[in-house]
Amino acid sequence: MRARTVLIALLSLVVAACGDEPAAPAAKVVGYFTNWGDFSVKDLDASGAAGRLTHLVYAFGKLTGGRCTAADGWADYQKPIGRPDSVDGVADRPDDPLRGNFGQLRKLKAKHPGLKVIWSFGGWTGSAGFADAARDPAAFAASCRALVGDRRWAGVFDGVDVDWEYPNACGLTCDRSGADGLAEVLGALRTAFGPAALLTAAVPADADKLAAADYPAAARSADWLSAMTYDYFGAAAGGEEARQTAAHSPLTAYPGIPRAAATASATVDELLRLGVPAGKILLGVGFYGRGWAGVSAAAPGGTATGPAPGRHEKGIEDYAVLAARCPPTGTAGGTAYAHCGSEWWSYDTPPTIRAKMAYARSRSLAGAFAWELSGDTPTADLLTAMADGLASR
Repeated sequence: MRARTVLIALLSLVVAACGDEPAAPAAKVVGYFTNWGDFSVKDLDASGAAGRLTHLVYAFGKLTGGRCTAADGWADYQKPIGRPDSVDGVADRPDDPLRGNFGQLRKLKAKHPGLKVIWSFGGWTGSAGFADAARDPAAFAASCRALVGDRRWAGVFDGVDVDWEYPNACGLTCDRSGADGLAEVLGALRTAFGPAALLTAAVPADADKLAAADYPAAARSADWLSAMTYDYFGAAAGGEEARQTAAHSPLTAYPGIPRAAATASATVDELLRLGVPAGKILLGVGFYGRGWAGVSAAAPGGTATGPAPGRHEKGIEDYAVLAARCPPTGTAGGTAYAHCGSEWWSYDTPPTIRAKMAYARSRSLAGAFAWELSGDTPTADLLTAMADGLASR
């Protein structure tokens, strides 16, 4: 009887263990860091952002003749960083083999060993070079592998991000590489870098652009695809958009939205319909607002005379500035808007980001990413909302 009792107990343990579902992978908290402006790598650490991020995407490298190259050697790896701006409080020496942002990223990774760093290539103004890359994907991938592995910054980067705007469609310029171009580029990168490297790609939010390329095939070689679920509307685009206010990054449609399908949830639905796995989709969040001037109506849909003034670009301003200068007065479609004086702004806030993260969890998405981290507050309020929202159960 004793042996039988022990056997039954062991069998019960086996059955219980086999019945347990595997734990879901931890959500990815991803943020883009740009190599221009006055936001430093140390700011990532001082704000607490570095401790919240799982992955940092460094933007941008560029493509020259279809090959990966550094876009700004001075900012990337040559500029001496003084003690006040250094992650570890130690100034660069003139003879240090690695300085600039790359040197600081190495220090940041040493302080936050779990943080992965990915080098992004392309972007809105730098995507034309992908046409050449698509003609010889293997040579492109080999050049990226050699650049990332350069002995001066070896170990800083854990992979490559492809920010091609847009494969086989029009962005700043029009691409005619064919529907397979992105998949072939990512496949060549996977072959060159091997299975352990991180390979990712930014993808458009517009359904017509998603139809122009084979994104499910691209997803097979990528660790994830970052859906740019923002900038659906904006006064800086000109035309009718400059004359009517609208939430630039709605999660869902709302009464009076100019295009009902111009929402983050519609983009996610389309990616899933096309066959991209939910576990390879990141939801995008903008850490900035888009604004209109000459506005009298408080609700979205009011008439405007054009883009509101912004410090760096008309119609665009950082969240950190807007939260103090033009605080929210309402929400539409799961994002916030603000009417102050004759200006009207649309942007995400910590509460709307937490709601978006709840949506991402409900759809079993891989996580979320931010474009880009300099727009956050000095205490990383938006990124904290993103990380906490993804961690909630």
